[in-house]
Amino acid sequence: MAELRDLYDFHGNKTELTYHKGDPIPEGYYPMVVMVVIRNSEGKFLMQKRVPSKGGDWGVTGGHPKAGETPMEGIVTEVKEELGLDFSKETFIQYDSGCDGKDCFKMYYVNKDIDLDDIMIQEDELSEVRWFSMDELQHMVETHELNEDQIACFVKVCRYLERHP
Repeated sequence: MAELRDLYDFHGNKTELTYHKGDPIPEGYYPMVVMVVIRNSEGKFLMQKRVPSKGGDWGVTGGHPKAGETPMEGIVTEVKEELGLDFSKETFIQYDSGCDGKDCFKMYYVNKDIDLDDIMIQEDELSEVRWFSMDELQHMVETHELNEDQIACFVKVCRYLERHP
């Protein structure tokens, strides 16, 4: 059976309703999406590439919390499942949240040096992880290698970093 997830209202409040992954979402309710931007001390950003069967796109770590998980617990789970990294809740800084009419979302930021050899990717989800400079990401934006959600994620984290260097 498909994974069970919670539904949220437009204000980002968890409701009593749940749905199974892949099922239609009732009007007026939204799934929660969590994402984390990981940046190292050199100012490079950790990106992951999905396997071709999952779109093959480059992006940040993220996903949907399971039913009963808070968004924070969901992002801790996603980092553990996709990258094999154990981060405590205190590692994450929430820098944005909201509802865009399609999803509710919480975006997190982590400043941490990680050796790529310490990452154990979830092979049925990811094909590669790499550190990218801001110039490389800008090129990916210009060549449409990042989708609109990923671009918005980086625009928002850049605004956050300008206010919190």
